[in-house]
Amino acid sequence: MDKKIVIKSFYKTIQNFKQILPIIISILILLSALKILVPTTLYEKIFTSNPVIDSFIGAILGSISAGTPITSYVIGGELLKQGVSIIAITAFLLGWVTVGIIQLPIEASALGKRFAITRNVTSFVSAVIIGILTYFTLTIFT
Repeated sequence: MDKKIVIKSFYKTIQNFKQILPIIISILILLSALKILVPTTLYEKIFTSNPVIDSFIGAILGSISAGTPITSYVIGGELLKQGVSIIAITAFLLGWVTVGIIQLPIEASALGKRFAITRNVTSFVSAVIIGILTYFTLTIFT
């Protein structure tokens, strides 16, 4: 390999890491605050242990929250530690990454209202279905 390409790639990686680091730190701070302020009993009240309802609720919360894929791993791990089911987390993370209620007006103006709504509805339904399929997959293999 060319030494210049490796060095250029290294510096580009460092620049990308510098951009992502503040986001990761802010997510960790937010999660720490939520861990202190939100009692774990609230998760038990929100999520019912019903795979369909948990998948739907997870997808709704993820769709409203919206975020980047890299931060979703941290959030998913923390929710798992708090006792939230993997079904709800799966739907939440899919909604978090693929559905953008907050960004909908910008997406509609850039790509068209019909496309933006269709994409978001399809992504939401997919998040719910994949959450439910996660439940069935886990019951088959565990």
